[in-house]
Amino acid sequence: MNGVTVAGGIEKGAATNQLFRPQGFFVDDDQTMVIADYGNHRIIQWKIGDTDGQVVAGGNGKGSEFDQLNSPTDVLIDKEMNRLIICDAMNGRVVQWSRRNGTT
Repeated sequence: MNGVTVAGGIEKGAATNQLFRPQGFFVDDDQTMVIADYGNHRIIQWKIGDTDGQVVAGGNGKGSEFDQLNSPTDVLIDKEMNRLIICDAMNGRVVQWSRRNGTT
């Protein structure tokens, strides 16, 4: 039996079809995966069958502003509030981002 790549796999990098040191991930009921892309300082979402992900949090370079992350290590989805909850490791914080518009 062999594994199948479901996200990334096009060597490490910052394009939306690449990941760089992915850490934690969460799979929603509709099989949408959100991934803490540690090395790219972002959370990226992949839907089943997609060849590219969509940045849903961070992605504005490494930093501590409210539109930035610094080496996120884990992510989960709060379905009730429709928010992402992110462990933003190098900023020493846990942040919430709306899934509707990508804001805190």
